[in-house]
Amino acid sequence: MVRKLPNPFRLVILWIGFALARLGLIERERARRTTDLAWPRIVTGLARMSKNAVDVAMVGIAVGSAAIAGVGFASPFWGLAFSVGGGVAGGTIALVSQRYGASAYDELGQAVRSSTVLVVAISLPITATFWLYPTELLSLISDDPEAVPLGAAYLRVVGFGIPFAGLNLIGSRTFVGMDDAWTPMVLRAGGAIANVAINAVLIFVLDLGVTGAALGTVLSNVVVTAAFAAGLVAGRLPGMGTFPVQIDPFGSYLHGETIRDLITIGLPVMGTNLVWTMAEFPMLAIVDIFGQDTVAAYVIARRIWGLMNTPGWGFGLASSSLVGQELGANDEHTAEEYGHEIIRFAVAVYLVSAAIVFVFAEPITLAFTDDPSELSIPTAVSLVHAACAAITLRAVSGAAAGPLNASGDTRWPFYSQALGMFGVAIPVAYLGAAGLTIPPIGPIPLLEVAVPGLTIPAFGIAGLYLAFLAETAVPAAINYYRFSTGKWKTISRSYRPEAPADD
Repeated sequence: MVRKLPNPFRLVILWIGFALARLGLIERERARRTTDLAWPRIVTGLARMSKNAVDVAMVGIAVGSAAIAGVGFASPFWGLAFSVGGGVAGGTIALVSQRYGASAYDELGQAVRSSTVLVVAISLPITATFWLYPTELLSLISDDPEAVPLGAAYLRVVGFGIPFAGLNLIGSRTFVGMDDAWTPMVLRAGGAIANVAINAVLIFVLDLGVTGAALGTVLSNVVVTAAFAAGLVAGRLPGMGTFPVQIDPFGSYLHGETIRDLITIGLPVMGTNLVWTMAEFPMLAIVDIFGQDTVAAYVIARRIWGLMNTPGWGFGLASSSLVGQELGANDEHTAEEYGHEIIRFAVAVYLVSAAIVFVFAEPITLAFTDDPSELSIPTAVSLVHAACAAITLRAVSGAAAGPLNASGDTRWPFYSQALGMFGVAIPVAYLGAAGLTIPPIGPIPLLEVAVPGLTIPAFGIAGLYLAFLAETAVPAAINYYRFSTGKWKTISRSYRPEAPADD
């Protein structure tokens, strides 16, 4: 019943898809099928990113800009949960979608069980580290006497949510791989909404500040994990009907071949995710050079960036699922057509969302504080404008990575993200903050030629604007190139059901 109600998110995305179909850029039925898979994931992303934004706004209102900076410093550590879980889940969706397309349900269940044990084994040591050394970890980024203790208090508690966040990603990718994006949307968006409500009580009623925000995140992730587990084991959930597959919880978990496939596919995906997470550490340290207010402004801009980037969640996973299913059915031609059309679809949706945020950047930014004079609002607004200009290229990189991830060709998205962040974005941001001086060298022996020195003066916050552009432009170019070569189709053959081990 609920699924039949008119949905504004679906309608807007579908209208854009139909407009592209009228222009001959995408097949109408594929636009509909892509929308049906993408919009629930986009709503899930909006709910989660809105939760993150509300977290920052709540602690900013309750505690001040030091709390915003502290939570911002802790965020890349929390991001490890999604780097680890997302890496394993990248292998999960590749294996699940191909097995679902081939109706190999026993192998599908094995992929889910092995994914579960793998993500727990990887994430538990991270939780222990965050509990034992939160202050030491945050001190690697900043020595701010106000922000670091607040961030450490947040990190110590939120670390307990990392295994559950990873398991949630496994559950979500399992359903998407089975052509069902609705169920994870309901569960994860519901968890995000509950998180906001819990945080409001813990932060404002019980006056727990940043600790309350962290505790709310942990509790909501536990609830969502329990719901995913119950649904996959029972094959149904109350009010949501039956699911196409039921997972036997008593089957084998430590299946060597499946775990090897998950690691082979998932490690590059994890690496791609870790590139951004690890890049946040030096990036925040660079932003810290500008001062606490600029750090707070940057954290706000990043939260808004996260909201704008949610279409990529939907289109990337829709591409992985639909392309993977066609590959599993050995229809490589249709798989490639889906890949091309979803890239065009994603770019159009990103253009619309970026234009809206660009126009309303200032009122959106002001929602993060009840005292505009406490933050550098003009800086935050200018950073949001720069993000709007860069975000459209994220559509290309994310949608082009979908077929690569579905096929198991996951190294190139990792390489592209690493080059974009560490090779271009971070150096440009550093030049903006500190400049660069290279002393003269020479004279060189034998040649008796001196090499003159070079000085690049700091060019300020423009370095952060250019960093936004670099982190999307480089992966967009590289991922699209790799997709256009078609080599991913050949690679996928070694991961399809019943494929010989030496294929």
